[in-house]
Amino acid sequence: QVQLVESGGGLVQAGGSLRLSCPASGRTFDNDGLAWFRQAPGAARNFVARISGSGSRTYYADSVKGRFIISRENAKNTVFLQMNSLKPEDTAVYYCAAGSPILDGMYSAMSKYDYWGQGTEVTVHV
Repeated sequence: QVQLVESGGGLVQAGGSLRLSCPASGRTFDNDGLAWFRQAPGAARNFVARISGSGSRTYYADSVKGRFIISRENAKNTVFLQMNSLKPEDTAVYYCAAGSPILDGMYSAMSKYDYWGQGTEVTVHV
């Protein structure tokens, strides 16, 4: 059974940092893309960042570009999200996801991801 389990969320002051982790079990994802999405209260789930299987390509939502960094450690089957300069609008439940390599550029589409974690909550207060 494939499992992705997020951790690292919490309560942080605006301007602070958090590092989310998501180890996977049940299969390896060395050749697959790993991504982070987030869902604010009452809102849809939105793309945050994606990293390719090799780690050579990364993609970010405009709202987090320059502040968040996605990385992966294939030896540990884990994806990370370093979040810096956090803002109250970053408050959301953050989900990691895994999916096959994307050939059509639609890396922000939820339908491109086959496996999802249960989420970790991030709250940014002023």
